[in-house]
Amino acid sequence: MVPILSLWLPILLSAVAVFIASSLVHMVFRWHRSDYGGLPDEDGTMAALRRLSLAPGDYLFPKPGGPAAMKDPGFLAKWKAGPVGRLTILKTGDAPSMGRPLTQWFLYCVVVSILAAYIAGRALAPGAPYLHAFRFAGATAFIAYAIGTWPESIWMGRPVSTTIKSNFDGLIYALLTGGIFGWLWPR
Repeated sequence: MVPILSLWLPILLSAVAVFIASSLVHMVFRWHRSDYGGLPDEDGTMAALRRLSLAPGDYLFPKPGGPAAMKDPGFLAKWKAGPVGRLTILKTGDAPSMGRPLTQWFLYCVVVSILAAYIAGRALAPGAPYLHAFRFAGATAFIAYAIGTWPESIWMGRPVSTTIKSNFDGLIYALLTGGIFGWLWPR
């Protein structure tokens, strides 16, 4: 067993590596460019939504009042007529800023690395071979970065192609995390 505090360097380095890799994925390679489509009449749609003064949050439409309402002829008619969807309204205000989301993303990367350190540290002794540390830390990171994206396709209608691209990102991040833990595993 390896104490988690003795893994502080691979925790921080793997979080930084994933943060940098994710920046490259989104700003250089840009395979997520097609994840979101634009609205045919963006200005008209935005004007209509603006009139509703929606608070930030998630919305479902049409929204049934409960399980029994999903069999109600009125609800079924709305569902059939469409559109059917989920809508997330973000807070509006000054110019968009990436500072807060990037900070939150980095903290998430640190948390994932801490979890990878915990799992690998409980499973392995000091001096464990590179590949053993790589496997435990990498598998834990893959679960955190990739597997959790599938419910978005299952329940929220997110295109499977988007989830697969996110899983590819997660594989890259897991390989980096596993590689750094294997390299810096205490001897």
